[in-house]
Amino acid sequence: MHPLQCVLQAQRLSAPLTSMCWVLLRTCRAHSVSSTSCPSPEGRSAEGVQKDFSSRLATGPTFQHFLRSASVPQEKPSSPEVEDPPPYLSADELLGRQRKVYLETYGCQMNVNDTEIAWSILQKSGYLRTSNLQEADVILLVTCSIREKAEQTIWNRLHQLKVLKTKRPRSRVPLRIGILGCMAERLKGELLNREKMVDLLAGPDAYRDLPRLLAVVESGQQAANVLLSLDETYADIMPVQTSPSATSAFVSIMRGCDNMCSYCIVPFTRGRERSRPVASILDEVRKLSDQGLKEVTLLGQNVNSFRDNSEVQFNNAGSANLSRGFTTNYKPKQGGLRFSHLLDHVSRIDPEMRIRFTSPHPKDFPDEVLQLIRERHNICKQIHLPAQSGSNRVLDAMRRGYSIEAYVALVHHIRESIPGVSLSSDFITGFCGETEDDHLQTVSLLREVQYNTGFLFAYSMRQKTRAYHRLKDDVPEEVKLRRLEELITVFREEASKANKTSVGCTQLVLVEGFSKRSTTDLCGRNDANLKVIFPDTDVEDITNPGLKVRAQPGDYVLVKITSASSQTLKGHILCKTTMKDSLTYYLT
Repeated sequence: MHPLQCVLQAQRLSAPLTSMCWVLLRTCRAHSVSSTSCPSPEGRSAEGVQKDFSSRLATGPTFQHFLRSASVPQEKPSSPEVEDPPPYLSADELLGRQRKVYLETYGCQMNVNDTEIAWSILQKSGYLRTSNLQEADVILLVTCSIREKAEQTIWNRLHQLKVLKTKRPRSRVPLRIGILGCMAERLKGELLNREKMVDLLAGPDAYRDLPRLLAVVESGQQAANVLLSLDETYADIMPVQTSPSATSAFVSIMRGCDNMCSYCIVPFTRGRERSRPVASILDEVRKLSDQGLKEVTLLGQNVNSFRDNSEVQFNNAGSANLSRGFTTNYKPKQGGLRFSHLLDHVSRIDPEMRIRFTSPHPKDFPDEVLQLIRERHNICKQIHLPAQSGSNRVLDAMRRGYSIEAYVALVHHIRESIPGVSLSSDFITGFCGETEDDHLQTVSLLREVQYNTGFLFAYSMRQKTRAYHRLKDDVPEEVKLRRLEELITVFREEASKANKTSVGCTQLVLVEGFSKRSTTDLCGRNDANLKVIFPDTDVEDITNPGLKVRAQPGDYVLVKITSASSQTLKGHILCKTTMKDSLTYYLT
């Protein structure tokens, strides 16, 4: 944590932290070399408790200790080191002792990656993973706070888990429930105090602290760490893939966001932008390639604003080029290795591995990025381009940093630079002050651009955001929902038109497994990230002429598209292939 951050946090929370430390120290277990058992507080005299507390306090860190630690910034090690346990916990108490953890993930792809990071940390501490809720000793929910509906889903889930907790047999260890991620960061104490069933909170930058938090919880106390960091990227932690049969993986390259759009809670739950060192990202992608994965998605809240400042020789480089007609809400950032450099090196690791990235901001698409996407066959020709609204007045209120004219010009420039590119977008309807005319302008944008994929939502005001403090959520809920339905209808109409242009074409598809609706069909995704359904039949393997095979998850196959809807393509499989060999086919 940045030294200034420590001081500010201490100033804000000095009284509660003092009280909390007293409670933790007072309830810590006494350990000896020969035994790990401890007497209960009820069985000890007040004098004994006071003596134990005094002795632990005397050997614990002083204020000067923290000043010394903060005075000289220390570089993070390239590989994780074993840290000394805090003075009120023994090393043994930090171990999981094969307790079983059940992890449940809600929200965006970053939360999927966070789940893998959290599990990697817990696994090293001796915890076991279970997919059976009934046998879990610890239940951790990785949460989303982007909209009220997302949070309500978690509250509903907690009510369900309360029954499991209260009916827990006394013969088993007490069931512990933890909230991880953005909802923990946003609501903090409310989660601990409401209904008294949550034992643990860990914000997005506190996953390293999970073993300690769980150890404190085992002493009968609630535990929380929701401090945001200026430098935490988990660069030295290799996420553990949650699905052994997965064909793709998410790789987090940066965390946080500096854009401060007026509607968005992300800067307040994920913190400021900071990027992983390029070397650590390349190392992770190489390991995933060695494991046989065929697709990686580079992740970040603002993924294409990536800027690695870890190598001093690049810190004098100029500021990044923005898309034409776009501005930022912050001062230009100098130096560092940019997204185009990272994308170039990632795409060179394995020519048979597809590369995607999400979620970008439209302002960060300089020509060098578009050129890379066009030239490299393994960088998917699919770009997510969040518009949010088709009205200049609303875009200005949202603090998006562009006009609709600049956005449409960028769309045309992308399509000219990358022939056949697939576009997706995000839209918010019913934002503060949105009029019917503003709404119709958004409808017009949907028809003009004709996106292949869309993510559309009604506006949900979030505390702490600029909109919460300065604007009024004045669009009635029924109007928001009606406008949302209209946007969804128009999107589906235009997406169907866009996707039907693929009918009759042959496309390269990465097989994911059986279709959810039919065990006789396979399912995969094309370059545009659209779902493709096709029959599971024997086909020729063009890498072994004359050999007939059944396609397996992780295989590339050529599929001729026969029909299309707004979300799915259907076709018949032609052959099994490789990405390199598919280039010899005439793909349109």
